[in-house]
Amino acid sequence: MGNHRVLLYFTLFFIIYMIWAQWQIEYGPKPEPVVVTQAGEKPATERIPLADVAVGNEQSTPLQANEAAVTSERIQIITDVIDVEIDTKGGDFRRVVLRKYSVTADAPEEKLILLTDAEINYHVAQSGLVSANKGTAPSHNAIYRSEQSVYRLAEGKDVIDVPLYWEGENGVKIKKVLTFRRNDYVVDVNYYITSGQQNWSGSDYMQITRSRPVEINGNAFIRTYTGGVVYNDEIKYEKYDFDDIADENLNYQLTDGWLAMIQHYFLAAWLPESGKDNLYFSRYNRVKDHYTLGTRTSAVTIEAGQTGEITSRFVVGPKLQNKLEEIAPGLDLTVDYGVLTIFAKPLFWLLDFFHGIFENWGWAIIFLTITVKAVFYKLSEMSYRSMARMRKVAPRIQKMKEQFGDDRQAMSKAMMDMYKREKINPMGGCLPILVQMPVFISLYWVLLESVEMRHAPFVLWLTNLTDKDPYFVLPVLMGISMFIQQKLNPAPIDPIQQKVFQIMPFAFTIMFAFFPSGLVLYWVVNNILSITQQYIITKRIENS
Repeated sequence: MGNHRVLLYFTLFFIIYMIWAQWQIEYGPKPEPVVVTQAGEKPATERIPLADVAVGNEQSTPLQANEAAVTSERIQIITDVIDVEIDTKGGDFRRVVLRKYSVTADAPEEKLILLTDAEINYHVAQSGLVSANKGTAPSHNAIYRSEQSVYRLAEGKDVIDVPLYWEGENGVKIKKVLTFRRNDYVVDVNYYITSGQQNWSGSDYMQITRSRPVEINGNAFIRTYTGGVVYNDEIKYEKYDFDDIADENLNYQLTDGWLAMIQHYFLAAWLPESGKDNLYFSRYNRVKDHYTLGTRTSAVTIEAGQTGEITSRFVVGPKLQNKLEEIAPGLDLTVDYGVLTIFAKPLFWLLDFFHGIFENWGWAIIFLTITVKAVFYKLSEMSYRSMARMRKVAPRIQKMKEQFGDDRQAMSKAMMDMYKREKINPMGGCLPILVQMPVFISLYWVLLESVEMRHAPFVLWLTNLTDKDPYFVLPVLMGISMFIQQKLNPAPIDPIQQKVFQIMPFAFTIMFAFFPSGLVLYWVVNNILSITQQYIITKRIENS
């Protein structure tokens, strides 16, 4: 029975795909670091000595004499979306709390800490300047001076500027300004460099250092990629996980681009000033077990007595898909749909469209499911008509089996002759299932990756669509709907297939019991629509 085999293969493919996707995250092939240079240029390691940049070890660049006796302080910046702690040592981002996102849906007052310098889940962002002339550029070990210890975004204001001051040798003065904006997870980092008595030549660097994450109450079915990413127009989107960084130092020289450390729903990313040649690097600190991904820009020269500016941007927060596209090219790829991005992006757009109407992600999922079902209505109709005709002739096939016994060749010929007379295509259900397969998997990743749906409530007991159904109502309904669908399908002749199909509703009920309820909601609605359509078509065929 072709349709049964196809359905069974589709089910097995879906399960194998999820196992493969998780295997890719854990053990997939790793990209090989290479050095990319433009014609006529020296390799990046010759132009930009990494020994000048303190990567992976906070003490690799010694403090200047006038810095050694000064202790650093913490500066707190509070906006409407983030609560940030900046260290006057380097102006580092040592702690970032997302004020609109909680750790769990059950405790909304416990806000999510994305960056922290605590020993567990260590994750900080650093930046600094480097110059061939010692004592004229503050690294991320330099001690800045701050005018205030607390900055708060006041009502009626949309911007906070946090200035940090540093003075070096030969009259060099540096003003590092961090700019925060209302309802924005992007921080502008501007260096205003007054060269002093001599020309100043140097560049800026930026890096993110973190430890391997310690998962707390993680769900094995919603594990996604955590690690580094580098992007530009040439190499596109390259992942560098913790094992990559530990095994070999990254050494990319690229024009423009950005780097990020990403995790499920959230990211921290550095965006260098556009139009520059950047060296992207990685380092592993074996003592602290810290992993660093960073970049350094090409050098600029500021004439004596003049003031120049070097800029960059730091993004820290949720992976909001509509905003990521506006921040930088390719940044929306951190919402990792994988090879099915071409299907997943339109699905998210449609999901977001329905959310704009209903202001509820549960109803958005339901109407997205209805829309997808409508698009594939004709293909589904072909499949259900084929199944209905197969169901109608099932008693005759059973008689043939009894008649021909073990003579499979004669049985096969008789069945094909009957299919020809009745105008039945035994594989008529294949194409619809094959066409819908990438859509189903894409929607799985859309519902899995969208931070917009994180902790989103639906109705009644479903208070968090990204967590499992606490009372397992949806998984049970899904199992019942699968059982009903089986009753509408023609019974398989092969006894092994019969047993497999009898077990499937129970197996899927158990498996989906631990899936995010938003995913299970989609499957339940899809099954209900499929049962309705198939029932109507089956009755028409049987009564004809």
